[in-house]
Amino acid sequence: MKVAEVDETGIQPFVESLSRCPKHGLHNPFKDPERYLLFGDISAKAAHMLSLPKVADFFTRLIQRVAPKSYQQAFGEVYVTQKFLENFSGDQVRFLARSFGVPGNHLGQQSHGFRWPYGPVAIITPFNFPLEIPVLQLMGALYMGNKPVLKVDSKVSLVMEQMTRLLHYCGLPVEDVDFINSDGKTMNKLLLEANPRMTLFTGSSRVADKLAVDLKGRIKLEDAGFDWKILGPDVQEEDYVAWVCDQDAYACSGQKCSAQSILFMHENWSKSSLISKLKDLAERRKLEDLTIGPVLTFTTEAILEHMNKLLQIPGSKLLFGGERLKNHSIPPVYGAIKPTAIYVPVEELLKDNNYDLVTKEIFGPFQVVTEYSKEQLPLVLDALERMHTHLTAAVVSNDLHFLQEVLGKSVNGTTYAGLRARTTGAPQNHWFGPAGDPRGAGIGTPEAIKLVWSCHREIIYDFGPVPRQWEIPPST
Repeated sequence: MKVAEVDETGIQPFVESLSRCPKHGLHNPFKDPERYLLFGDISAKAAHMLSLPKVADFFTRLIQRVAPKSYQQAFGEVYVTQKFLENFSGDQVRFLARSFGVPGNHLGQQSHGFRWPYGPVAIITPFNFPLEIPVLQLMGALYMGNKPVLKVDSKVSLVMEQMTRLLHYCGLPVEDVDFINSDGKTMNKLLLEANPRMTLFTGSSRVADKLAVDLKGRIKLEDAGFDWKILGPDVQEEDYVAWVCDQDAYACSGQKCSAQSILFMHENWSKSSLISKLKDLAERRKLEDLTIGPVLTFTTEAILEHMNKLLQIPGSKLLFGGERLKNHSIPPVYGAIKPTAIYVPVEELLKDNNYDLVTKEIFGPFQVVTEYSKEQLPLVLDALERMHTHLTAAVVSNDLHFLQEVLGKSVNGTTYAGLRARTTGAPQNHWFGPAGDPRGAGIGTPEAIKLVWSCHREIIYDFGPVPRQWEIPPST
């Protein structure tokens, strides 16, 4: 498969196209409101198309063509995207732009708050969700009246190229979205020259922090996630909890920003058969059906080197995995490793010389496991407090007092709580995004769309009448 990337000499048409979009957007509550209805219709038609088995299978297989996912994991993207489009059919797009009014100080005065577009915007999305992330963010930007330029990681951009054609078929005006394939350096230059009013970036923390500076803060981020799961004191449904842990850590070969990176087990769980069940579930995964597969951003050597550094920590041990995959043709620029879990004692984890190493996110089938007692819960909460990214988390317990303690002393923007809590598999019916960072973006819900893709504009009507006996007052 060949991708035609635009280099730095070819960005001018994109810069000019964005610059033609005014700051007040392609539509807003006072300008072309018919377009709110248009996008409700486009969403309805696109949702219908994705509900057709032939079309859903086409996009599922297309995702598999470029991203290392099993059929079921790839289909999950198509399903969530289809449901999202259903959610914003009909009048739901105009409901996103709902305003409110407040009575004024005198007759004829009223203040009204409106959701206002930014106008020219940019969307940059990663390789791991080739359909779901770009579609949900792209449509959110369009619903609110913005004109986006979209860049998807070139390794997987074929999926969104095809989806854009489908949206055109469903009525999306061709001039409403610019679609670019380029490397990061070229896209950075485009952003600096085109100066979009808002940029949505989903990807690594390193690039996110650079863009925040380059774009002078006009950015929303959904960056890395070293995501934690805490198993509480109440041990029950071991098979189910083990299965969810396996899915959270190793589905899509661990390449989800929501993947379970560290598991804090209460000592009651460590006395159970959980770890042996986890090991058995991990060993079921195989290359043949892509339930384990290539790691696109870490080489095998880099993962094994990180593992060996962890194993030098006193008391640490390999629970399972830690070996290269065999009998495959995965190029050496990618990682190929069995699902891996390393145990690190909680006291060692918290030491200053270990903490950064233990909490380094490995975007692959790799997790750290530790154990704590009731008295050590403050140590666990301290470990959470020191983390830098706060995307997803899970507190697996039906002990209400335990839940209140952990939820009240943690931050993560998408936190699942209760016996069935997970860290991955966010659907379209709840907020997904980080907390604790004013730059944090959300995805999928009306609140997320309004937060990311619109700003507040207040218009104060003051028609009078001027009181009959009014006279010019003294200077003040």
